[in-house]
Amino acid sequence: MPFVDEQVLFKQQTNGYACFRIPAVVRAVDGTVLAFAEGRVADCGDDGDIDLVVRRSADGGRTWGPLQVVAEGNGDTLGNPSPVVDGRTGRIVVVGTRNGPAPCPNGCDRDPYVVTSDDDGATWTAPRELTDAKRPDWNFWYATGPMHGIQLQRGPHAGRLVVGANFEHYDGVGAHVYGTHLLYSDDAGETWHIGAETARDDGTIIAQEVTVLERLDGSIYALARERGTDPGHRAFAVSRDGGESFAAPFRAIPELEVPDVEGSLLRYSDRRILFSAPAHPVAREAMAVRSSFDDARTFGPWQQGKVFNWGPSGYSDLVRLEGDEAGLLYENGVTSPYESIRWARFNEAYLSTPNGSPPNVPPPPAPGPLTPDRSPAHNPAYVRGGAQAAPGRFGEGLALDGVDDRVEVPFDRSIDVAGGDFTMAAWINYTATTGSHAILWAYRTGSGTTPQVWLRAEPASNRIRALIMVDRFNITVQSASAYNDGQWHHVVLQRDGGTLRLAVDGGTVAEAAAPPGSVTAGKEFGVYGIHIGQRVDGADRFVGTVDDVRVYRRALSAAELTLVRERNLPIGGELGLRLTFD
Repeated sequence: MPFVDEQVLFKQQTNGYACFRIPAVVRAVDGTVLAFAEGRVADCGDDGDIDLVVRRSADGGRTWGPLQVVAEGNGDTLGNPSPVVDGRTGRIVVVGTRNGPAPCPNGCDRDPYVVTSDDDGATWTAPRELTDAKRPDWNFWYATGPMHGIQLQRGPHAGRLVVGANFEHYDGVGAHVYGTHLLYSDDAGETWHIGAETARDDGTIIAQEVTVLERLDGSIYALARERGTDPGHRAFAVSRDGGESFAAPFRAIPELEVPDVEGSLLRYSDRRILFSAPAHPVAREAMAVRSSFDDARTFGPWQQGKVFNWGPSGYSDLVRLEGDEAGLLYENGVTSPYESIRWARFNEAYLSTPNGSPPNVPPPPAPGPLTPDRSPAHNPAYVRGGAQAAPGRFGEGLALDGVDDRVEVPFDRSIDVAGGDFTMAAWINYTATTGSHAILWAYRTGSGTTPQVWLRAEPASNRIRALIMVDRFNITVQSASAYNDGQWHHVVLQRDGGTLRLAVDGGTVAEAAAPPGSVTAGKEFGVYGIHIGQRVDGADRFVGTVDDVRVYRRALSAAELTLVRERNLPIGGELGLRLTFD
């Protein structure tokens, strides 16, 4: 029978910690399950005062003991836990990284350390620096795991402990080198050696946060978070000599769609390998476990896997338990992935239960008044909150009261600008001096990597600002004026050949490089259409009047925009929406 049991093991603002992040989990020789995390004292940031903490379960993950501090940061950052169990001695070894209290937002010197326990995690040694596990020129970044390591079971190196790691080298002058490597120990974690290593300085493959697995032929399969310019967010390499070298450099796996985030591999059985990571292709949401039945050569799509939680989700780790059970430790929350770390204990049958539909898919819109869409798509545009016609820039416009007035256009392929060029334009007339006023908001809202596009007046900051989120990139442009003078102004946002451009009244006021990527990636997980006069979640409602809102799936030329602005002409070609409000 399918079975799953979930509980929260670490929660924000408990035990003296503002936040817990970076889960890792192993099962000791005596059956004790150990769930590790970073206890972040001040906030959820990656630097500052961070302790290594653990909770232990003596009954296979059913109940858990209190939080224990494995190693105190004392102002420093002790993080990136990569635990591994030596089955021959029973020792539990945790390799991690340490850096000082200074902020580290864009790289800093970090050093590997190790702590060990010979009593199933009841007590721990003091952190000991691993001077042999890092080269002197790895000065810009160093990270272990962060997820469980493995002990080899086959071949001449059986008994060896292996964990994944990555490094960066940058002297401020030459090329920025990104490297990936394995660390191994043949003496139960007493000494560690740098093994397989590959590095790139061309930006094509940036492999980080490496999870490792022993294949049935004894080779080591290393799967990494890929942050370079190749498609996809996963890359792999194979070692055939016990982790001492890679047979070839890391290669991207575009077909394994996950966001830019850590993930974890686990051998469940000789037949089945599990991989945990959020299922959304670019946003950190929908924690899922998918399977490989060919020794990690291919993985099924998320639809063939099991979604454990549809909400915001981040890092994760997997562990094999007794009988047919396994465990998943993962970051999760309601509005952010970092509100808690959850524990899910499940059996193999549960992985085959249906997922159902993502709950974020908006329901069909309720009936209501419509304003005509003059585009060829004739999209339904619902006028909500009793918004009324008012004098517009050309003919009538729509007055919005900032309380509940807005226009909602359900998602349709005609307004899906995806990864291509686009033009979004509107006339606005307002006098507000406070608040944020959404002119046009498309697809989704949320922080981090949630795909979306928006255009908003921010009079308190004396600007009009626009944003697109694609993949892991968050690009904004803004004007130097709020244009809140009670006059009509034509506001245009375009993605045009790699440039995000904001124009007002026919003149460019800001532009920035716009990386490739779809602003509606992951729409199968739920996507709104386009809202005029509010954010898609109902916030930031506009106070003023709007007129002639247009959306094109191409970048209009300067000449075409002039005709739109000066003569209100019905320019065609990939026009997906035109609301004249007449």
